[in-house]
Amino acid sequence: MEVENAMGVAGGFKPTMSPEEIAQNKMIVDSYNKSLNTNGRVAQQSLGKDDFLKLLITQLSNQNPTDPLDDTEFIAQMAQFSQLEQVTNMNANFEKLNDSLTANQAVSTIGKKVELGIGDTVTGGIVEAVTYGANPQVKVGNMYYDLKQIQAVYGD
Repeated sequence: MEVENAMGVAGGFKPTMSPEEIAQNKMIVDSYNKSLNTNGRVAQQSLGKDDFLKLLITQLSNQNPTDPLDDTEFIAQMAQFSQLEQVTNMNANFEKLNDSLTANQAVSTIGKKVELGIGDTVTGGIVEAVTYGANPQVKVGNMYYDLKQIQAVYGD
């Protein structure tokens, strides 16, 4: 006579879950995810490189010792992680490049006559100064305008 374990399965490990167990686990996960929003944390819809690494470490820590992760599968996951990190670094560099190009564009308008679109009206003048940052501004007269408001730039 076989003895049932704590999961109610005779003889050992049960590799599959019943529909009731799946529904119960889904309810627990959904409840937990909702609690994240109420505790000041917001669940994200995308995974970053830190999340990917945590998943990989968890997978390695909890793998079945009698059937460990296949070498080729592990190498493929590490390659995916490396690729994700490179894309993230490239994106950060593109943002820096974009900020630099925008700042250079703003500086190149100093001393030039510009036409500015402000709602339905158009005004203009000579650019006296510029500000740096994510959204550079040009000073025309005594007012600062967003660089995006420039409709035309005229030479000297």
